[in-house]
Order: sequence, then C-alpha cells, then structure tokens
Amino acid sequence: MADAQSEQNSEAKQASASEAWQEVGEQFQALGQSLATAFHTMWGSEENRKHLERMQTNLEAMAHQVNQTIEEIVSSTQTQKMRDEMERATESVRKASEQSAWEVRTHMLSALHQVKTEVDRIIQRLEKEAPPADKTSTEQSE
Repeated sequence: MADAQSEQNSEAKQASASEAWQEVGEQFQALGQSLATAFHTMWGSEENRKHLERMQTNLEAMAHQVNQTIEEIVSSTQTQKMRDEMERATESVRKASEQSAWEVRTHMLSALHQVKTEVDRIIQRLEKEAPPADKTSTEQSE
C-alpha cells in the first residue's frame, strides 16, 4: 500500500516537474520571438546592426553554454540511472545466487542423506551375506 502511494507521489512530482519545464521552454520560445521582433525593428541603422551582431555572438555563446549544460545534466542523469540499474541487477543476482546456493545446499544434503542410507543398506546386506569373522579365520588356519 505504501509502495503504491509512494509511486503515485513520484508520478505526481514528475508530472509537475514536466509541466514546469514545459513552461520554461515556452518562455524561452516567447523570449526568442520577442528578441526576433526587436532585432527586425532595430536592423535599419548601421550602428544597431553592429550591436545586433555582437548580441548575436553573445546569444549564440549563451545558447551553446545552456545546451552544453543540459547535455551534461542529461548525460549525468543517464549515467546515474545506469548505475542504479546496475546496482539493482547486481543485488538481484546476489539474492538469486544466495537462494540458489541455499537450494543447492538443501538438495546436496538430501542427496548425501540418500547416499548414506543406501551405503548403510549395502553394508547391512554385505554383513548378512558375509560369513562370521571367527569362522573365516578358523577355516583359513586349517
């Protein structure tokens, strides 16, 4: 029950975060449109063009930096997810091997018990079929 509630909370947080990031993206898009309109308006004079070219260089540098940062974060997140998955897989294998070892041990003990029982039966049968030790030693001395 607690796991289901925790999962629902996690999904709600992810949906909320997704909506927030979508809004950030929309705000960047709106900013881009506003800047484009401003640039078109200012493009008329030579002095404004020089300012716009410098601004374009700075905006490209900013966009590159933002893009690089996002790529690093995504890469780091994916790396962490892979680490988490590897840890879960390792834990699963460890548990499975422990369970297998327990099952093998149980089967080995059962098999050894059966072998011991069978060896005891053979020994009993051989003892019944073998002549008594006193008769054998007397017969050999004669």
